[in-house]
Amino acid sequence: MSDFILTRTEDHVGVCTLNRPEVLNALSVELMDQLVAALESFDADSNIHVIVLAGSEKVFAAGADIADMAEASTVEMFERNNLARWLRIKAIRKPIIAAVSGYALGGGCELAMHCDIIIASESARFGQPEINIGVIPGAGGTQRLTRAIGKFRAMEVILNGRFLTAQEAFQAGLVTRVVSKEQFLAEALRLAHEIARRPPIALRFAKEAVLKADEMFLTEGLEYERKLFYMLFATDDQKEGMKAFLEKRPAKFMGR
Repeated sequence: MSDFILTRTEDHVGVCTLNRPEVLNALSVELMDQLVAALESFDADSNIHVIVLAGSEKVFAAGADIADMAEASTVEMFERNNLARWLRIKAIRKPIIAAVSGYALGGGCELAMHCDIIIASESARFGQPEINIGVIPGAGGTQRLTRAIGKFRAMEVILNGRFLTAQEAFQAGLVTRVVSKEQFLAEALRLAHEIARRPPIALRFAKEAVLKADEMFLTEGLEYERKLFYMLFATDDQKEGMKAFLEKRPAKFMGR
């Protein structure tokens, strides 16, 4: 099997790089299987606190591999259940930072939106052009994009297949920050290492609480947040963090 996903570690940061350059990192079944396996492996590794997901400077991912589905029937698509892989990505507990340069289209845009922070190069382009091949987004594009940039912008992007520039995506709230092409990966890694210094259990709880904000009414969300807050008082890191604060010294978090 080809290595469609390259992985490496840097201290407490795990890095996944999409690696199908000949087809603009098209998200084939094989690539998605390898990606899910890599993300779940990092998620299970107690030494890894933050994950970076990157493409190349030219392209993050230009979409699904259309050859995988062009002739498929409704029953075949249902039986394959390829979209179930996306639920496994959603279930990753650790923060994921997307490092996006060039095209992030269709499934590539949806993959970036499955991450928790998006660092984009000035050349990045985001879009959901599925309408041009007779379908609509199927891995969360209609839902996540609408929540990120609002109904009216999302309608134009999805109904007309328009691409958002990096600056438009930033101004609309889809992107965390925009940097130069030369710096997009370095900036994502810098931020990942910075976040990785925070207490690991609190990081996972904080990610979980923020994600619930899209799924719950305010009253339910506040109650959920409160329970997670109280649960953190059972951790050694809470005791160390507050003691270090009172003693005016850097905390030494152990992830327990």
